[in-house]
Amino acid sequence: MEDYVNPVRERYTVAVVGAGAAGTLTAVHLCETATRRRTPLRLVLIDPAAEAGRGTAYATRDPGHRLNVPAGGMSCYPDDPGHFTRWLCHHGEPTVTAADFATRYRYGAYLADTLAQAIVRAHGTVSVRRLTTRAEHVAGAPDGGVTLRLADGTRLAADAAVLATGPAAPTASWAPAQLRAAARFIAAPWTSGALDGPLADDSDVLLVGSGLTSVDLALTLDRPGRTVHAVSRNGLLPQPHTLTPAGPMPAPEGLHDASYEQLRRIVRRHVARSVRLYGDWRPALDSLRPHTADLWRRLTPEDRGAFLARDGALWNTHRHRMAPATGESIRRARTARRLAVHAGTVTRADVRADGSLDIGLSGGRDLHVGWVLDCTGPGPHLEDPVWRSLFEAGAAVPGPLGMGVATLDGRLVDGEGATALPLYTLGAPRRGELWETTAIPEIRVQAAALAQELLAPLAPRRRTTRRPLDGHGLALSTHAEAAAAYRTGLDRILKVRSGAEDSLSRAVALDPGFALGHAALALLGHECGAAVDVPRALAEAQRCARERACERERSFVEVVTRRVHGDDGDAALMRHLEHHPADALALAVAVPTIAFSGVDDLDDDYALRLVERTSCAYDGHWFHTSLLAFLRQEQGRLHEAGELAHRALAAEPASGHAVHALAHVHYETGAHGPGRDWLERWVAGRGRGAVHRAHFSWHIALHELALDDPAAVRKRWFTQLAPGRVTGVRALVDSGSLLWRARLSDSWRGDLPVADILDAVEAEILERPATAFTALHCAITLTAVGDLAALRRLRDHAAAADEVQREVIAPLCEAFAALVEERFRDAARGLDALLPVLRRVGGSAAQREVVEETLLYALTADGRCEAAARLLDARLERTQAPRDRRMRAGLPG
Repeated sequence: MEDYVNPVRERYTVAVVGAGAAGTLTAVHLCETATRRRTPLRLVLIDPAAEAGRGTAYATRDPGHRLNVPAGGMSCYPDDPGHFTRWLCHHGEPTVTAADFATRYRYGAYLADTLAQAIVRAHGTVSVRRLTTRAEHVAGAPDGGVTLRLADGTRLAADAAVLATGPAAPTASWAPAQLRAAARFIAAPWTSGALDGPLADDSDVLLVGSGLTSVDLALTLDRPGRTVHAVSRNGLLPQPHTLTPAGPMPAPEGLHDASYEQLRRIVRRHVARSVRLYGDWRPALDSLRPHTADLWRRLTPEDRGAFLARDGALWNTHRHRMAPATGESIRRARTARRLAVHAGTVTRADVRADGSLDIGLSGGRDLHVGWVLDCTGPGPHLEDPVWRSLFEAGAAVPGPLGMGVATLDGRLVDGEGATALPLYTLGAPRRGELWETTAIPEIRVQAAALAQELLAPLAPRRRTTRRPLDGHGLALSTHAEAAAAYRTGLDRILKVRSGAEDSLSRAVALDPGFALGHAALALLGHECGAAVDVPRALAEAQRCARERACERERSFVEVVTRRVHGDDGDAALMRHLEHHPADALALAVAVPTIAFSGVDDLDDDYALRLVERTSCAYDGHWFHTSLLAFLRQEQGRLHEAGELAHRALAAEPASGHAVHALAHVHYETGAHGPGRDWLERWVAGRGRGAVHRAHFSWHIALHELALDDPAAVRKRWFTQLAPGRVTGVRALVDSGSLLWRARLSDSWRGDLPVADILDAVEAEILERPATAFTALHCAITLTAVGDLAALRRLRDHAAAADEVQREVIAPLCEAFAALVEERFRDAARGLDALLPVLRRVGGSAAQREVVEETLLYALTADGRCEAAARLLDARLERTQAPRDRRMRAGLPG
């Protein structure tokens, strides 16, 4: 039969033997790494299973078989831990959390889907071939690659191969010969149809082994009238996870310099301390996980053997735990005596005439069972044909203590101690080298590292051609077509126009290795609520920045990372702008305007200095002029702000920042009629594509409120600001605040449709807002609907959040709660005290004015008309709004 691949390979070829979890993760990372690097690759995935991703572990359809790691620890990506949880949310389990334990079958579907998505994204760069057969022999090839012989007789030539075969099958060497020959002995219980016999009758069953495999099978076979026996040398079952984890605990000091005996004492003291502090040993054991492989490497072969003999079983039962629901099911089965666990070994087996078995255990106990299942641990890899061919040729040797195979950072070591062949492995075969290497959190790291190692020889040479520019003279680490899409996206962001997300998505689709494109998408998702998978985009940006980015791009990725994680992102942004003042996107993020929230503690003077300091880099560009216009109006220099805004609009009529500045100038100068008419024309014309069109509509509605035109306000709300037309945070900031202001000034007749706004906003945003500005508008909307309980939950969140939320939002919630309870004097006192510090929450004076209007309402409701009159007189000195004149006329004095 002809070779599948000609020995003279046209494209670098990697063969992955095994398509279970380890093989699938390897294929995912190979596809994505090659795509980011634009490295042509042929990937051949070899496994007889019909579907990739399942292997033995994730093929079971029993809903009682759950993962033994929470969903938050099962992502395919080390740098994106929430990926699996988000996948579950998008695939029928919207309420799942990182602490939940998914079923094994669902995880297999996740692996298969993630691989399929990676293959689709890699199209054109990576060609993937799936061969549903077994590899039976592998050897070196004359050209330095490898040749694999497959079970169907074909031969495959590859530049490198990854043996992702998973744990070796048990050999049943523990079983007496008569038991191994018995018809009711099941040596491979996970094989399709293997459990048909035990499931068809009610006879007792013996599981040899008491680990996680035994636990799953015990759940499957459990039924009234049957006793499931489990026997192992130690008689210990895995411990369960807790329903509510106690939280992280730092690892103890001195781990890496200790001898084995010292290490045992340190760990025991550490566990005892965990029990004292948390009432639980689990935080102590979990804190050791990042250090386990290094500690294992430092042990001598004698110490490793001693650990396995003395502590190995105890470690395994506490380290590899059951899901809480599984643990509860096992506890109930043991309490009902449907599950019995024994310490010992099988010493004798006799087959009765009906096929049932009499089993003798060490210690003299006898059992009569209908079936015996082998649930012991993995056997030696010598039993697998591929591994046997390598061991026989001396191309592979057993690992330390005979566990797994010998490797050097995943590459196979031959009998001479050399890494002669381009053969790699990961997961269970590396157990001797790493000890802890069979769980997804370890295997995914190995898979990502293997992808880097395998593709390292194909790293492209540094290009000498000039890089494209971003429109402001800054070089981009991408090709011309992707750069053009990025420039379009950046232009739309700077103009505050819609479509930026689509353009940036096109940029990274054209060049998946474009770090700046991914970072900009993550920024839009995080700060503007764009429909972006922010953790995914951020992880992609970080990977790409490590592989291909200039210093400026790496700095920007770091800025976005810190802002998303809430890790001193403002300081990082300021440092970035000091070195890269021409980075327009960074400047747009820093200055609080309509597009971004800006730097939280950036006062007006500092913001102005920042914009002025960067002016040389822009030379009068309309974007920079627009930002300056907005800041001038915040300073109260309204005439100058208006001139700057008109200058920017003359150069770029679609500049949303300039329009925003002019809208504030009109409002603050009391030009309500002209301001309404001008903004109405712009929204209907150039503003049609504005991404924050609802906010401009809100500005028009403010003019209509000030003009005391309730009918116009009502029409504006229903046609442009009602939920459905506005969603998310924008519904709070614009729609919710407008309704409340309309009610405060008696400009809304009938029921206030605030409940519709609450339905349009996620509960997480309402009760746990990320910023003080959002929290202010959450409090306003909750006050408008009269939800005292939610107001108090928001207050409690603010009291434990950042400094501004603690010192401004928490007391603001108290004042609003007093208003809802009609304790108007307490409400007025609290609101009045907060007016001087309200600037700290961010936003514009026009947005914060709602608190002053609420104070006016509280004063009037409390009968303090003189104080209310003074407040209205001060407002009328600023602008002669008809609404304020009407309200003042209704007060005595």
